[in-house]
Amino acid sequence: MYRPQIKILDCTIRDGGLINRHIFEDEYVKAVYMALSKAGVDYMEIGYRSSKELYPVKDFGAWKYCDDEKIRQIIDGVESTMKISVMVDAHRVREQTFVPKDKSPVHMIRVATYVRDIDKAIDLIKRVHDLGYETTANIMAVSIENEPDLVEALDELAQSPVDVVYIVDSYGALYCEQIDYLVNLYRQHCPNKELGIHCHNNQQLAFGNTIEGIIRGVNYLDASLYGIGRGAGNCCMELLLGFLKNPKFNIVPVLKVIEQYLIPLRQQIEWGYQIPDMITGILNRHPDFAIKRRASADRDKFAEFYEELLDLLA
Repeated sequence: MYRPQIKILDCTIRDGGLINRHIFEDEYVKAVYMALSKAGVDYMEIGYRSSKELYPVKDFGAWKYCDDEKIRQIIDGVESTMKISVMVDAHRVREQTFVPKDKSPVHMIRVATYVRDIDKAIDLIKRVHDLGYETTANIMAVSIENEPDLVEALDELAQSPVDVVYIVDSYGALYCEQIDYLVNLYRQHCPNKELGIHCHNNQQLAFGNTIEGIIRGVNYLDASLYGIGRGAGNCCMELLLGFLKNPKFNIVPVLKVIEQYLIPLRQQIEWGYQIPDMITGILNRHPDFAIKRRASADRDKFAEFYEELLDLLA
């Protein structure tokens, strides 16, 4: 429950933005920033750094792009030691210009990648590392990757300047035994890197699997307020802070921002565990299947949905 090396990264705005096209009012983002700062959280992932050519500005909110000046509008004037991170999709982003770290409010660039795009991810990691940023490689959908291909990617990352390599259970399909296996695999092939974990809650195992990661020595932990995120959502920040016994963490500001902002938002936008999410989790399928089902007239025809996915797997 206590290890001083543990770092918590909040992805409320970044992962939460996947359910509302990243349209959050500045007041909301600043309230989250202030609460997390008071709670002692180490990093806040404030959104994506996405290409405006690929994603037109008219279709998305500001946190799809995370321009430095927009970030400064939120954080300026707030006393905080918390670091800011943004995420970049290695397989979707076109060439972007990053200023040197000492000229940006961003501390960490997290590169989300599939195994097939690991070379693109490493090129981006090298580029931003040379500008002074902390870096992570978040290997998505690890539950469906072929192990030899995964090992090859890990071996390449071990030779790169990346600081943290993340186990990402994108489909919420993993169990604690698989987390144990993957941590050992990642450590074997990236012995000089810190490890991180990002779990989705399709089978209500995001918190439990995060704890399993902690037990096995993972030091970078992802969570979001009230579990907000696409589909079943993520490991709940409030659960994680309640579990960890480091006195630097304070759960009270988190509980306050949840009651003031997340509970009202939950009445407008659906996220969190639902039966269709569970079905995609146990069948190791992309969460988009469940999301589309929940938006249809057949949203509560669970058995039919299960059988349809089985047919797709046949």
